[in-house]
Amino acid sequence: MDHSSITGRQLAAARTLAQLSQADVAEAANVSVPTLKRMEGAAGAVPGMTNNVAAVVRALEAAGVAFIDGEYAGTGGPGVRLK
Repeated sequence: MDHSSITGRQLAAARTLAQLSQADVAEAANVSVPTLKRMEGAAGAVPGMTNNVAAVVRALEAAGVAFIDGEYAGTGGPGVRLK
């Protein structure tokens, strides 16, 4: 999945699903908590530097989360699930 299509709501849902705090994910991704809060607060595509978004996605994937694009199974929108 292209990181530019990840939404803030997906990041927040992924973190919650993995039972991680914002501080946990920020530390694993080497970003600040305020940066992660801004990312999660985005209504659409995550704003910010692509390397920071990629680092957060990698940290969440390492915690067992899979990101699903809007074309998954031909229905629905973007989402997350546990691997």
